[in-house]
Amino acid sequence: MKLSVFSAKSYDRSYLDQVLTTRFPNLCTIEYHAFALSDETVPLAQASDAVCVFVNDTLDASVLHALHKGGVRAILLRCAGFNHVDLSTAEKLGLFVANVPAYSPEAVAEFAVTLVQTLNRKTHRAYNRVREGNFNIEGLLGTTLYGKTVGIVGVGRIGLAAARIFHGFGCRLIAYDPFAGPEFGQYGTLVELDTLLQESHIVSLHCPLTGGTKHLINESTLARMKPGAMLVNTSRGGLIDSAAVIDALKTRQLGGLALDVYEAEGELFYNDHSGEIIDDDVLMRLMTFPNVLVCGHQGFFTSEALTEIAGVTLSNLSDFAGGKSCANTLVTEGHVLVRRDTAPVRL
Repeated sequence: MKLSVFSAKSYDRSYLDQVLTTRFPNLCTIEYHAFALSDETVPLAQASDAVCVFVNDTLDASVLHALHKGGVRAILLRCAGFNHVDLSTAEKLGLFVANVPAYSPEAVAEFAVTLVQTLNRKTHRAYNRVREGNFNIEGLLGTTLYGKTVGIVGVGRIGLAAARIFHGFGCRLIAYDPFAGPEFGQYGTLVELDTLLQESHIVSLHCPLTGGTKHLINESTLARMKPGAMLVNTSRGGLIDSAAVIDALKTRQLGGLALDVYEAEGELFYNDHSGEIIDDDVLMRLMTFPNVLVCGHQGFFTSEALTEIAGVTLSNLSDFAGGKSCANTLVTEGHVLVRRDTAPVRL
């Protein structure tokens, strides 16, 4: 069996090769491609049985039809998000599609809290000052996290991990999630979205990007936030209307913004553009604000998470190759995303 891996970085090669050698030695041969999967690069998957893709690869109807025509029968997502896959078309073509629903949720949750404290205590600015011999702390004033209200949007695995950490800081926790289970009750209270926005000093997004959550944070919801609150997004860039956020920053309605994802990140993130002119005016405008922190979608990036991603990805392929039931298979039934053999997905 031949597996073509797209958007492959050195760390992808290292961890996939290691897991393949130690756990699945006879499963497949792997061909790595640094390019993202798209209409232009899909011929690289010719004669492959399966492809492995990441968050910024394109898997629309056109690409899926081309993959199927070229002999591909399995699509392995080495990520939890699936908003970039046309699941209806994949189902019609009979393609096997599986993701990695949870990989060290603590990694992303810890990074979200890291962004909060970096922006709050301005440690990134202090670091640059001290390197220049400037030990003046004027302008570095932060707030104490203890006692603040943190609103978590989405209390799946990552949201719950974030709740545990913020709870340890002594924060008051509230959350909004239409599909929430009882687990969050030990940390805080479930509320409606409007209540969360109005009461939270910090709003942290931990939900998937779907038709119903696209631009969840927009002009209207930003206006209902507590003035001066901080917004953190380590989930999917499309949850936030970037233009509306810029306006909220300019009027001081929004007191701070920390992003590990961006709605137009596909052509930018995971690549070095330091010697180029970046023509994304929205992103460049965001980065001019002193109270905005932008990272390049690295929340997942720990050795533990990469090991788990590689292991689950190749385990999914092993299930496909062996004709076994795979708990991570994704299908569509009407407009509801479901697991083939489990309850509705809640990330």
